[in-house]
Amino acid sequence: MLVPRLKLGIAGLGRGFMLLLPTFAAHPGIRLVAAADPREEARRQFRDDFAATTYAEVADLCADPDVEAIYIATPHQFHREHVELAAAHGKHVLVEKPMALSLEDCQAMIDAMRRAACWLIVGHSHSFDAPYLRTREIIDSQDFGAVRMISALNYTDFLYRPRRPEELNTSQGGGVVFSQAAHQVDIVRLLGSGHVKSVRAATGSWDPARPTEGAYSVLLTFDNGVFANMTYSGFAHFDSDELCGWTGELGRPRDPDQYGCARARLMEIQGPEEEAALKNTRTYGAGLSLTNSQPQDTAHNHFGFVLVSCDGADLRPVPHGVQVYAHTRRFLEPLPRPEIPRREVLDELIGAIRHDRRPIHTGEWGMATMEVCLAILESAQNKHEVMLSHQTSVPDPVCYDKTSD
Repeated sequence: MLVPRLKLGIAGLGRGFMLLLPTFAAHPGIRLVAAADPREEARRQFRDDFAATTYAEVADLCADPDVEAIYIATPHQFHREHVELAAAHGKHVLVEKPMALSLEDCQAMIDAMRRAACWLIVGHSHSFDAPYLRTREIIDSQDFGAVRMISALNYTDFLYRPRRPEELNTSQGGGVVFSQAAHQVDIVRLLGSGHVKSVRAATGSWDPARPTEGAYSVLLTFDNGVFANMTYSGFAHFDSDELCGWTGELGRPRDPDQYGCARARLMEIQGPEEEAALKNTRTYGAGLSLTNSQPQDTAHNHFGFVLVSCDGADLRPVPHGVQVYAHTRRFLEPLPRPEIPRREVLDELIGAIRHDRRPIHTGEWGMATMEVCLAILESAQNKHEVMLSHQTSVPDPVCYDKTSD
């Protein structure tokens, strides 16, 4: 039986929407029917691209009877308000990471969606990416025994990309812990297979001109005995894409000769207003549209170097599959080239709504990830280990399934 396409509304036509735009446009199970954004140029572009309804206010989008589910990609501090609005109108929700900036807000979002009897999924995070899901499948197969240790590191130019002032203010959700650790924590939790028990962390804020956390290093312990170390730096020196064959985070080839371009570009900018204006040129409706946002991925998305140490092998998710380092041989478990980038996000959303299939990235999952992120900041500030109490396990087993209808 033919399953009708999911009628999706978009709350916020900013950078998060731009990253998923090729996925929304190409996925056979999705139809974009409405959007809300305060910028008239973005609303005009959305109407031109999708012949859809637009609103200036998220509340009006939530009240639209033609909308079944809403992708909330508004700034972090508005996620709770907008999820509660969607719940009040009986809409399913895909909310962008980070889920919220406090555990209180996360719990309120979960409660609102539960009362509405609607699905709440948190993403996009890189734990949706096919190489990590395939690694988890290999772990579930028990072919290489139990997971013992996980190492994850990512070095980028994150802090030196054009930013609005609030993106350099930790109290407003800025810095790499809120924006980037949510990816890395999600991946490590997916592969670690259990509840995170404790967090011990240090963070680095080393540039007075960018006064927020630009780096962190974290030790996680799990209740099943697994331990993991995570390192991230956004200070635009070493680039860990070098360890991934110069395949970028979004699956596209990188040019190593472009070294230093992020910092060089910022040196030409005069003040925060000009920097914010430069960032706005990378948003939908300000020169970017469906036409110049077509899929260009040649490999799967990734989030730097990840290595999972099991009893019988080390497993390394890479942009083209999973590299297996077993006792006496080394081999690649290949993955086919992605036809639709990041489609796993929408597959999970559609699977939940149309087929009542339990998703991985539930509200409870998102809250558990945010508990770890908040513990990173607390541990670094107070210089002690933080014990956790809001964790949830990975569904067992994880099934990498593509929804084609």
